[in-house]
Amino acid sequence: MIDTPTFHRVADEIADAGRFLYSRGWVPATSGNFSGRLDDARLALTASGRHKGELTRDDILVVDRAGEPLEAGRKPSAETLLHTTLYDFYADCGAVLHTHSVNATVLSKLAGDSDELVLEDYEVLKAFHGNTTHTVVERVPMFPNTQDMNQLARDLADRLKAQPDIHGFLIQGHGLYTWGRTMAETRRHIEAFEFLFECEMEMRRITR
Repeated sequence: MIDTPTFHRVADEIADAGRFLYSRGWVPATSGNFSGRLDDARLALTASGRHKGELTRDDILVVDRAGEPLEAGRKPSAETLLHTTLYDFYADCGAVLHTHSVNATVLSKLAGDSDELVLEDYEVLKAFHGNTTHTVVERVPMFPNTQDMNQLARDLADRLKAQPDIHGFLIQGHGLYTWGRTMAETRRHIEAFEFLFECEMEMRRITR
């Protein structure tokens, strides 16, 4: 394990986020993956297969900006390339959180062939960085679930170029990715998305 004050701070932020997200039921079993920026060349990332409600510093490893582990024998998440794509695109990205909540998973499956979920006219939309009014329309891209992370990372990069102002995306039947300049901002984005997803699920239930 890399033993520096910066690593300790970022790893502890990741572990604290994991406990919170697990307590809300948004990362069941060993699902999800989290990361934080250490510097311009390195990221701290959850190791593969770790329980996110029980993370310690030993469960966090360091990868380079290509997603390669810098510690022998450590295996990063299979979705590391999605994290590095986000850090590459957003120069101020400080953290990325990926969760597997029921609402995010079900909504993405209900969308069928649609490639986005549209969220509009909710006051909580102002929780996302840069949004100053509830009248903004938040378009959440959706990607088909796949095990081909190289292709998914390329598709994500293309979508980011077309829609640079998004705050998250969904993988259908899988879960949510969101990010922010800090871990605190990223956690706020997660909470906002989950509230909005719950509202959307309830609207579908009462209007069907």
